[in-house]
Amino acid sequence: MKYFLILLLGVITSCTNSNTVVSIQNDQFLINNSLTYKGRYWNGNRVEGLLLNSRMVNGIFDDLNPDTQSRWNYPDTKKWDADRNTNEFVEHMALWKSYGLNSFTLNLQGGSPTGYGNGKTINSAFDPKGNLHPAFMDRLRRVLDKANELEMVVILGYFYFGQDQYLEDEQAVINGVKNATQWILENGYQNVLVEVNNECNVKSYDHEILKADRVHELIDIVKSINIDGRRLLVSTSYKGCFVPLENVVQTADYILLHGNGARPSKVRQMVADVKKVNGYKGQPIVFNEDDNYNYSDDENNFKVAVECYASWGYFDFRRVGNRAKKEGVTEETDPNIGYQSVPVNWGISHERKQEFFDYVKEISGT
Repeated sequence: MKYFLILLLGVITSCTNSNTVVSIQNDQFLINNSLTYKGRYWNGNRVEGLLLNSRMVNGIFDDLNPDTQSRWNYPDTKKWDADRNTNEFVEHMALWKSYGLNSFTLNLQGGSPTGYGNGKTINSAFDPKGNLHPAFMDRLRRVLDKANELEMVVILGYFYFGQDQYLEDEQAVINGVKNATQWILENGYQNVLVEVNNECNVKSYDHEILKADRVHELIDIVKSINIDGRRLLVSTSYKGCFVPLENVVQTADYILLHGNGARPSKVRQMVADVKKVNGYKGQPIVFNEDDNYNYSDDENNFKVAVECYASWGYFDFRRVGNRAKKEGVTEETDPNIGYQSVPVNWGISHERKQEFFDYVKEISGT
């Protein structure tokens, strides 16, 4: 039996400010009850129903550690400014949408501001007990309001390895999941897909409930919270080239994959392998992180994902320190590179970004 899920929508109450609704039917995504990219085929491949996305996880970033905050200073002002970061993010969202991008990944604990590795940075919308920091949620509200206006979908992560340790115990993690889910629903946002945590099988997680064997418990908590007949669609992700495990495939509303380190043949194999996991019900498959580009090649990860009818997501960061030396690049000094390395230039400010957005435009037919 094919997988079928459309959320039943209750009467929208006065607190609801959303008119953009994401839903799932079989293996396809709909926005406002219409297939994304409706009627679009590219090179004979079906595009309608996909989410073409980009990893923009640090859109509400701040560093609560005063000892490390100066690392993220803007080149022009020599100061870090969390509101400026979010304001510039919001200002560029319409530009991304104009190329056909219909979704992006954000995270309440961000992602590594140096591309990989966190150091002593404290970037978390949760306090030690799992309560929400008002300043972070105010910045999130700005992003979600603009996404709602543009009819864009936000894949919202809750936790990130290297940051979850700032919650004091497992109950705090559970509190955080409940508080974030209720906040989204109570504020009426219906354009949000939840990603419980980024790469649940990374060893850096401190709390067992965020690890691969138990993360489905948090998925179930998100699914259990219902306001006015509405709940959030939810999943979690694993590190690059890893096929999700049974407990998540059986529970998640959609399946997340990461293509980091994958060749095109591996992308094809991962999609095929997901469909063989016990409990797979035909859910949509979404790559929401892949740092392989090469769009001019006959075979590239983005193209192959679309050929397999899987959504694909761009991950761009500045290589710094030892990684930069190892790969023989000097990009760590270029503020225009990357959508994760802080401070971020949220524009299409580099050739690599331009190539991605041009490819999105071609595939989506925008």
